[in-house]
Amino acid sequence: MSKSNFSRRKFIASSLLTGAGLSLGPQLSFANTKNQASLSTVKMGFIGVGRQAMGLLNRFMSLPQVEVIAAADVYDIKLQRFVQRTHKNYADRGAKAPEIKTYEDYQELLANPEIDAVVIATPDHWHAKIAIDACKAKKDIYLEKPLTFTVFEGQELVKAVRENSIILAVGSMQRSAVNFQTAVTHVQKGNLGKLTQVLAHVGDNPFPKPYDLPKESIPAGLNWEKWTGPISDIPYNPELNPPISLQPEQNEKVWGAWRWYEETGGGLMTDWGAHMIDVAQWGMGMDRQGPVAVIPPAGDKPLIYRYSNGLELWITPFDEGRQGVKFIGEKGWIKVSRGNYDTSIPELALEDKPENFVYDQHYVDFIESIHRRKDPIVPVEIGHSSCTTCTIGNIAHKLNRPLQWDPAAQNFGNDYEANTHLHYTYQHGISLL
Repeated sequence: MSKSNFSRRKFIASSLLTGAGLSLGPQLSFANTKNQASLSTVKMGFIGVGRQAMGLLNRFMSLPQVEVIAAADVYDIKLQRFVQRTHKNYADRGAKAPEIKTYEDYQELLANPEIDAVVIATPDHWHAKIAIDACKAKKDIYLEKPLTFTVFEGQELVKAVRENSIILAVGSMQRSAVNFQTAVTHVQKGNLGKLTQVLAHVGDNPFPKPYDLPKESIPAGLNWEKWTGPISDIPYNPELNPPISLQPEQNEKVWGAWRWYEETGGGLMTDWGAHMIDVAQWGMGMDRQGPVAVIPPAGDKPLIYRYSNGLELWITPFDEGRQGVKFIGEKGWIKVSRGNYDTSIPELALEDKPENFVYDQHYVDFIESIHRRKDPIVPVEIGHSSCTTCTIGNIAHKLNRPLQWDPAAQNFGNDYEANTHLHYTYQHGISLL
């Protein structure tokens, strides 16, 4: 390849023609959205309708072959907003809205025989339980990242997806973005030479902290017991489930703070790590695998993952200054983040500036995967391996010692103490399986 400058259109065409043999190639699918209208309608329900779900609602409702008909949430005002937004979306298109059925209990939504697929955008500690139940109900799934809260949950979700022949797509949208695809293609083709190091920036102070928010009064219409679900009781605080109003409409001003506490989330390690560590392993050819050792921060060294080929992934800020990945090879480097791409090798540069946050193809791919009964761009096994890598980094940090990891057995070998952190005991009479 004498010249590797790609515009968006040229890159897509080139990937389809030359991607064979790369982990990237077989997963790409660039259907024309307009032609999708002739396909059968996918009737969709949403489980968890907070801030993230509102963005996903707009994305999926822009596809002509999707009909949104139901939602479930434990906070009634957010269900009301969901219905209003859905009706407005149909009205803006001059279409008649179907009846939008709403539920407090997601199990009732899953029992609705009209629903073909669900979008799960709940806090992380509910991901696995709801997704496994959706598999048993024979619903296809679009699941927000990180895939699960614990490693064991991920193992069981992989089994449930495959045993029930479910299409499950993970919300790792970078895999559908041209700048990330370009970076990974060059790395996998060896255009940087042999990789010497990979850096991933997931944010400052990336590890979760113990829950310390003060207790406040639970607002009317919020079933806090159902929100906590399988985890231990924690006091309600509005930072966990940011309030909204409808008249006048005022949406969440912040993201739910449950992400930052070890009782309810994995900190930036699983929040942004599920994006950037995912991209790093994708480029390294470690999808469906993972590291063999994880070393916690010490002195001037950050968290480090070591792989079987000796390559190291460092979780650290770098000169990009934002969440992203830097691949460093013998011939030069490529760094990539949302809306950005740069390289020290001129012939590997992108011809056009990458579009910022253009991920529509990710949602098209999920619907197309349902119709074709094929794996999506990010299937459950990849979501699980990326999530696992993030989670074991948190475990090494918590224990404050290096850990040996077996990516095939998916455990810490004979390290009993470390293995106890691969799952937790569900509370309130809830069981995973």
